[in-house]
Amino acid sequence: MTVAPVQDLIVDVMAAADPASRRVAASRLERLASTAEQDFAATVDRKIEAGALDQQGMAAQNAGSGSGAALDLAGHATIIKPSGGNAAVYRKFEAFILQMFVESMLPKDANEVFGKGTAGTIWRSMLAEQIGNEMSKGNGIGIAKQLAKSRAAADAAAAG
Repeated sequence: MTVAPVQDLIVDVMAAADPASRRVAASRLERLASTAEQDFAATVDRKIEAGALDQQGMAAQNAGSGSGAALDLAGHATIIKPSGGNAAVYRKFEAFILQMFVESMLPKDANEVFGKGTAGTIWRSMLAEQIGNEMSKGNGIGIAKQLAKSRAAADAAAAG
């Protein structure tokens, strides 16, 4: 028996979907496939140029909602990035780097602690992730500060 995880996952999702939604999605995909001369990037670029992704309209529709996503007038979903969120992004990046460092330092042959096989690998990774997150809290080790400083310098150079 051969298992193809990606295809099996897609088939399972399609089987669980609402039949009407499935037909609509399949017809849209068939229409996109029939226009072989157009690629996805070109289609998105044309929609952006035509103003289909109106950020102000989406922000007005999404006012008061904390979801961070909105639908524009054409029904397209998009993510609205909050302003001033760079510090959190840099901190998450620092936590990720620290996770990789910590995971490389954890013992590989500690089956008694983490367990055997895939489960043990996942537990090791989860422990490294939590240690990295804790290390990045507060002042961290300075990666986030350096990134924020270099970004501010790049923004100042671009503006001036």
